[in-house]
Amino acid sequence: MQKLQSQGVHHITLVGADRQTSIDFWEGVLGMPFVFEQPNLDDPDEGHLYFDPGDGRLITVFTNENRERNPGRTPTEPGCVHHVAFAVSQATYSQLVGRLDARGIKHSGEKDRGFMNSIYFEDPLGLLIELASYRFEPPNGATHTDVLFEAHLVRTEAGDNSIADTHVAEAIERLSHRLQRSHSTDRGPKNPYG
Repeated sequence: MQKLQSQGVHHITLVGADRQTSIDFWEGVLGMPFVFEQPNLDDPDEGHLYFDPGDGRLITVFTNENRERNPGRTPTEPGCVHHVAFAVSQATYSQLVGRLDARGIKHSGEKDRGFMNSIYFEDPLGLLIELASYRFEPPNGATHTDVLFEAHLVRTEAGDNSIADTHVAEAIERLSHRLQRSHSTDRGPKNPYG
C-alpha cells in the first residue's frame, strides 16, 4: 500500500474561548498576525480565527463568545496534545525571560535541549507553549532536520544519550562535505578551499 505522503504542517487548529482572548494571546503576546476570520464551517455558532505563526502556514482557533476561559492545564492523556512549539531567533530567545517576566507570564526558565534552547509557558487556556531556538544553522542546501538526523547517527555511533553540540558540529561537517562533493561534480567553479 502506498503512503499518504505529508509535505509539511498545513495548519493546527485549537479550541479557544472567546474571540478577544485568542487575539490578545496569539497576536498580542506571540506576535502572530491575525490574518482573517470566518464562521467555523462545521459549527456556525463558532468563529474561526486564522493567524500566521511566521512561516506562512496557519494556526487557527475556534472561538465561541459563550465559552469561558479555563486556565487549567490542558489534558495530557494519550491522544492529547502535550505542547505546541514555535521557532524564535537566538536574538529573540535571549530576551524571552525578560519579556515574559515583564508581562507577568509564569514560565519554565531557559532549558538546554542540546541542539536548541527552549522556554515553556501556558497560554490563557492552559495549553503548554514552547518557544524554541536552534543553536545552529544548517549548511547551504540542507535543512535543520537533515542536520538532526545526521547528528543522531553521530550520537548513536558515540554511544551518547542525547544530541549535544559536538554531535551537531560533526553532523554539519559531514553534510557540508557531502554537499560540496556533490556540487564539485557539477559544472560550476571548483571550491578553492578543497
